[in-house]
Amino acid sequence: MGKAPVSDLSMLLPAAHREILQALADTFIPGFAGKPDHPEYWARHGSEGVDIDKVAEVLSAQPVGAQQEFQQLLGLLGSPMLGLTWFGSLKPFVRLDAAQRQQMLQSWAQSNVPQLRKGFHALRKLLTFLYYGSSSEQAGNPVWEAIGYPGPLPQEEIVDTEKPIRTLHPTSDVTYECDVLVIGSGAGGGVVAGELAAAGYDVLVLEKGPYCHGCDFTQREVDMMGKLYDAKGALTTQDGSIALLAGSCLGGGTTVNWAGAFRTPDYILQEWAREHQVPHFTSLEFKRSLDAVSRALSVNIDYARHNGQNQALWDGSKKLGQEVKLIPRNEKGLTDSDTHFQGLGYSTLGDRFGVKQGTLNTYLLQAFEHDARILSDTYVERVTVQDGRATGAEAVHTTPNGQKVRVTVRARRVVAAGGSIQTPALLLRSGLKHPHLGRHLHLHPTVAVSALYPHRIDAWHGPSMSVVNDCFSMLDGTNFGAKLETPPAHAGLMAMVLPWLSGEQHKQLMLNASHLGSFIVLTRDRDGGRVTIDKNGAPLVDYSLSDFDRNHLLQGVRAAAEIHVAAGATTVYLPHGTLPTLYAQDGVLQNPEVLDRLPHLSWKPNQFGLYSAHQMSTCRMGGDAATHPVAPNGETYEVKNLFVADASVFPACSGVNPMLTIMALAHYTAQGMKVAGVSSAAAGSYSSKLV
Repeated sequence: MGKAPVSDLSMLLPAAHREILQALADTFIPGFAGKPDHPEYWARHGSEGVDIDKVAEVLSAQPVGAQQEFQQLLGLLGSPMLGLTWFGSLKPFVRLDAAQRQQMLQSWAQSNVPQLRKGFHALRKLLTFLYYGSSSEQAGNPVWEAIGYPGPLPQEEIVDTEKPIRTLHPTSDVTYECDVLVIGSGAGGGVVAGELAAAGYDVLVLEKGPYCHGCDFTQREVDMMGKLYDAKGALTTQDGSIALLAGSCLGGGTTVNWAGAFRTPDYILQEWAREHQVPHFTSLEFKRSLDAVSRALSVNIDYARHNGQNQALWDGSKKLGQEVKLIPRNEKGLTDSDTHFQGLGYSTLGDRFGVKQGTLNTYLLQAFEHDARILSDTYVERVTVQDGRATGAEAVHTTPNGQKVRVTVRARRVVAAGGSIQTPALLLRSGLKHPHLGRHLHLHPTVAVSALYPHRIDAWHGPSMSVVNDCFSMLDGTNFGAKLETPPAHAGLMAMVLPWLSGEQHKQLMLNASHLGSFIVLTRDRDGGRVTIDKNGAPLVDYSLSDFDRNHLLQGVRAAAEIHVAAGATTVYLPHGTLPTLYAQDGVLQNPEVLDRLPHLSWKPNQFGLYSAHQMSTCRMGGDAATHPVAPNGETYEVKNLFVADASVFPACSGVNPMLTIMALAHYTAQGMKVAGVSSAAAGSYSSKLV
């Protein structure tokens, strides 16, 4: 929706709150004088590297309730009553000395009061991410040299090319007419748009986020997370315990996906078909759709090099006798040059080289070449419905200078494809009332297990994920378990994920960044959460990790730690706020009792860091209209001519990166829409012109 005006940012964070945030930054990232190694790194204070306006920008992208809660948190920190929360001095935060400030934050981190733990983690993640992740083209970031992080690749390595898609640019209120309106341009919406436009339908695509291409992908963490992700990368569950990463740009999740192109395992497709009355998931036609999108994305395993942490996952798994596989990747034109290899590590921030094959350079381009119109930076308020049928949508477009333009669309069919958080919110705003709409939210809850290696890992370069260990994906006689993979690693993301016990401890961890490798434990969750909307129509996400799913996650954590040790790590950091630490020598764990105690720690929300890059099943598809909002053909039971084509229609959790399955299901749904036709297609499409 664009940045809020500066005056709004000033109102969000008045001077007193800015002073508190600067003091907090200096406590999470304190300066230490007299350190002999890297003295400038140690001496620098957090407030020197955190732009408080960036905090305000992130805050402006959150629901009103979350904004108010954050302001109340800062109000508490500015009050003498703060002392009651940690049994300390009755002084506001800025009047505490440095030791007291750190003690207060440590108290909040382990508090029995959920709101205090939530406040601690919100502040910790935001301020450490901004400090280590912020940079400018002119100045870079002063701490990067000390931690060994190179930052963006040199600009001269890129050939700047014209944007291949010409989007609409309305400057005044406008009405569009079309055969098919597609809301969202990611793995689902992009495929539907490309398929239907190529079949001759007049297609209009509305996308909430911006259109970026080539040099627009600056590889600068704070800028790209703020530009390419929903809620500027700060989307969370309501209790703050799970960070939700969801693409919000042209191409959606396929633009920021880590280039892993998994097929959902047959046993899960069979489970969906059997338990939810959707037999097409095991049909030859669905397999043909999988094959079609795989070809379009150039999915392959023809790459020769792994980065340090993928190599560690491969080597450690092999030493333990565990099967490990190459991950199929959607890339084209990849050379063996160091530039291409290094560039793959920035995939989660967009691909400036055009190697990754998302919808941006496949299906959306196909749609545009077949006269589809595409409008980015456009928030859809609601789908319009008349006599039980979808008739279009009402939306607001934000121009480059911040002007708001009202957009009205009249369409014969509407396809909602905004993802598993935004699609149910849109349908709820549009008046749909199915009792299961927004329910059954699955997240693939994920933790990171990091380890220190004697040699450089440089996890920020090379494919973010090229190796997977599937040995723990079916645990305790069930179809549920965990996959072991590797995440993207850049300075800000690493700082946000690594547990904080004290300012000095966290700074020391970050100083070792180039020697850190991480595995992620991606859990196929059986038990789900829910998406609702607030009074302004913004999505609210509730999710609690069940005992069943946590048990599988912790089995995965143990396996990841053992693989790190087998791969040669000397220290393993377990993903809990108390930072249980393992020590190893010559591939042998020295303190296994720490690993044995792990399940007996307290695992309440915000006592450990949970993340989700995959959201699913909030508009689930099935044959029973009473328990499934969407029919097997992709159309909602409640409103005719309204289709859903994203991960929200998954009957249950996929257990793997969902991108390829979303695309295949969208492709399958589009074939059905072609067969059914659009009622007036024979009479010709609505005429339209480029604005």
